[in-house]
Amino acid sequence: MIAVRPPYSYRDDPEVPDFGDTRPIAFMDGTCLLCATGARLIARLDHSGTIRICPIQTPLGHTVLKHYGMDPEDPATWLFLEDGVASSSFDGMIRVGRRIGGLGHLIRPLGLLPRGLQDWLYLRLARNRYRLFGRADLCEIPDPALRERLML
Repeated sequence: MIAVRPPYSYRDDPEVPDFGDTRPIAFMDGTCLLCATGARLIARLDHSGTIRICPIQTPLGHTVLKHYGMDPEDPATWLFLEDGVASSSFDGMIRVGRRIGGLGHLIRPLGLLPRGLQDWLYLRLARNRYRLFGRADLCEIPDPALRERLML
């Protein structure tokens, strides 16, 4: 689902603005209720406070997704960037879960599914998420824990 690139390759891409990449970043749809809920869960469960969140609608989110060959307008976009390495779909979510620990490990069983089935399930969920879960504004009156992590 994403273009395989060497770690930190976005640093050499003139289209991608400079940004702090010493902490992991979850790039997600800022208008999706499911994504907004996921962002709030990250803010609540990541006790280390390291994972930042960047809506894909921001200039940074837009250009990073394009760097990895993803369409920022496509509802199937979700990207996790850690140590300069990008992962998407359920793989990215599993990495977030592993990173935050505790309840975050509940998503790890998805990693037992064959990659093709993971991608198929993720695409079905992603392409229907507005219809199934509705819309929300990730940046609309975020709680302090989420506000601290947002990259706008």
